[in-house]
Amino acid sequence: MRVLQRALQSRRPPPGLIHHSDRGGQYSSKDCRKLLRHYGAKQSMSRPGNCLENAVVESFFGTLKHELERRVFPSRPEAHQAIARYIDGFYNPVRLHSTIGYLSPIAFERLASWWSAA
Repeated sequence: MRVLQRALQSRRPPPGLIHHSDRGGQYSSKDCRKLLRHYGAKQSMSRPGNCLENAVVESFFGTLKHELERRVFPSRPEAHQAIARYIDGFYNPVRLHSTIGYLSPIAFERLASWWSAA
């Protein structure tokens, strides 16, 4: 939940964001639903047994493990810092994604916000 809250606070998506997740307890909790409502986001969950709906997320975790070279971190805070640097410094602003037209997530968001404002 803290990661979702951090993302929503830092990125400030426009109302209408769709947050897709599995049916895990952290995502179906009252606190999560309240947080998403606060930001005007709609919640979408996978149907039971439908793993293909999470293919993009599963791909992300595979990429994260590969690109961080499966390092073993001496402590949880060091792992958290390395992953945050990777996501905020490379994955979101630089790395191109085939599922969004070979744009970075931030470039895609800027294009989408421009498109919806036009």
